[in-house]
Amino acid sequence: MAGMGSSKTTIALLFLIVCCVGPSAATVYFSQLNKTLIVTASANESQVLHAGKDKITVTWALNGSLATNTADSYKTVKVQLCYAPVSQKDRKWRKTNDLLKKDKTCQFDVIKTAYPGSGKYEYLVEREVPSAYYFVRAYVYDASNTQVAYGQTTDKDKKTNIFQIVGISGRTLGIEICAGVFSAFSVSALIYFYVVETRKKNN
Repeated sequence: MAGMGSSKTTIALLFLIVCCVGPSAATVYFSQLNKTLIVTASANESQVLHAGKDKITVTWALNGSLATNTADSYKTVKVQLCYAPVSQKDRKWRKTNDLLKKDKTCQFDVIKTAYPGSGKYEYLVEREVPSAYYFVRAYVYDASNTQVAYGQTTDKDKKTNIFQIVGISGRTLGIEICAGVFSAFSVSALIYFYVVETRKKNN
């Protein structure tokens, strides 16, 4: 009887652990996703936008040529700013990985919303977005919050419809003016003391 009690306790403990841990995250590869969304952005190719100032209007919609039941499992859409290859070179922290949980291409959220079939959103480029070249990508998630499809504004090789964002350097006009004034003052003071010392030597 004691053995049976111990077994029941072990089973209950294992059940509790399974419930607490829950299912592991699904392994999703970008190359396995279907490109079912048509995504557009108002930012023109080679256009220069400024963080904290300019806006991008993004639209997404299901490709009308697909079967009507394609989007039955779609629950959520997440739109993101993604680094273009030219801004990923020699930067491991922006590296593309086919395994999405390790992919660092898209790091800035534009919007995440329930899947409505199609949508439109005006995005103010956040101040934290660094200077780089970008495109826009939208991921579709199912009820388990797993990516199941995507769409993007660029082509497969990520070479078309690329736009530039200029980030905030942290230097404001006031700071630059002050720096200029202090620099001029330093030069003037240096000249003044040089003249004074020269006169002393001559006297």
